Amino acid sequence: MTEATSAYSKILYSSASGIARITLNRPDKRNALDAEIVSEIKAALHQAAEDGSVRVVVLSGAGKDFCSGADLAALQRISEATVMENVADARNLGELFNQMRQHPRPIVAAVRGRALAGGCGMATACDIVLAAESAQFGYPEVNIGFIPAMVMAILRRSVSEKRAFELITRGDILTARRAEEIGMITCVFADEEFDAKVEEYVGQLAAKSASAVSLSKNLLYHMDAMSFETALEAGVQLNAITRMTDDCKRGVEKFLKK
Repeated sequence: MTEATSAYSKILYSSASGIARITLNRPDKRNALDAEIVSEIKAALHQAAEDGSVRVVVLSGAGKDFCSGADLAALQRISEATVMENVADARNLGELFNQMRQHPRPIVAAVRGRALAGGCGMATACDIVLAAESAQFGYPEVNIGFIPAMVMAILRRSVSEKRAFELITRGDILTARRAEEIGMITCVFADEEFDAKVEEYVGQLAAKSASAVSLSKNLLYHMDAMSFETALEAGVQLNAITRMTDDCKRGVEKFLKK
């Protein structure tokens, strides 16, 4: 299948065979975040959402690291900005996390190297996190008197409350294996097999029913604020809707013919 590409200044975007790829492209700065790169990621996610051929979105970093968090220039601006300027800047990243949560397709983080601070937050905001064995994760913001405020909404849904508290108040850097143990990430692969394993994993996910995966993601995350009874009723309604999709009808027909 022909690969489609788009021009951005701080990320790379392409899509082929049902997989959209967003690559943070500031390897000389460890793919550090600033307002422009966050806005470009948001634009690329919107582009993937509008593309009916996309089944999965893969987010990765060019070079040795996934993302080291905010760059030095951004930190300097933060220290000099007014309250309202800082609110606007923080909201830009918060909107990215929400967009990832609301995106109709699964978003997979493919993490090599370091995913720290805002970079760890961006990985955590993905639906699935695949990591190379040598990868590192952590929220060291507390060491400069800062906090990973927005990502807490996601982190506390990924790990236990006490583990989340420890991560954000101690600022420890975790190995990929430890991050997997506490439920912070999904899978760890050996460094030398990482690229091949990611392609295999993502290919298998892209082969699943697009409607079923999209509806599952939507329902799972909307259950966050529901009571048990409301969540069950939402499940009843979506169960009935799913039965009417073309993917389900084809799947049932294929199963019955076995």
